[in-house]
Amino acid sequence: MKIPTHPLLFTVLLLIPAFASCSDTTSDKSVTNSSTTSVSPKERGQRIPDYETARTVFWKELYNDGGSTLYCQQQFGSGYNRGINIEHIFPASWIAYSLHCGKRNQCRINSPQFNIIEADLHNLYPSRTDINKARSNYPFTIIRGEQRSFGNCDFEFDERARTAEPSPESRGRVARAMLYMSDEYDLYLKQKQKSLLQAWDNKYAPDQDEYRRNDRIEQLQGNRNPYIDNHSRQLQTRH
Repeated sequence: MKIPTHPLLFTVLLLIPAFASCSDTTSDKSVTNSSTTSVSPKERGQRIPDYETARTVFWKELYNDGGSTLYCQQQFGSGYNRGINIEHIFPASWIAYSLHCGKRNQCRINSPQFNIIEADLHNLYPSRTDINKARSNYPFTIIRGEQRSFGNCDFEFDERARTAEPSPESRGRVARAMLYMSDEYDLYLKQKQKSLLQAWDNKYAPDQDEYRRNDRIEQLQGNRNPYIDNHSRQLQTRH
């Protein structure tokens, strides 16, 4: 190929590759920026797929250093603790009812959505086994009188009326877990129950342990409980 001898034309030909190189570099940056754009936790697909997996994460990651039970504030250490298990605050049977997928075991087989909802850590709390059994799947209420069936633990239940009353120390956590589950998955809550839970959410603010738990669950399953965060924002506004 004969190279042109005209100085101006020669200069233009030399500059064309440089412009082309600049264009390619800009394109690469655009692709790189697009690929590193942050996505929401749900888009990252971090949700726990089933309850069996959630149980392992619960004990080995969320409560790996121990903690305290929900209703009785009974301390426990890391690892297996006799007499303590996991309670679904929003009962699994209520989840199955909302999804119309059958009984709990049937739903585990035929409903992937049920498995994800059942495994949500925001709804899982450590509970004394006897308290968990007494609560069953009863709705929460205020029970007249002070019928203490569990010693110093202020948890009451009425088997005939099929209702339960959590201790004042646990009412806020119970409310925020229940309201979150109803909103997050469009699960059915009777209006009377919802109104009581909303009142408890307003009256009993989160403590530092509940804030830390919310942070940790975000790391483990990729989302937060906004009912807990709402209290944090209110505190920041006041100050």
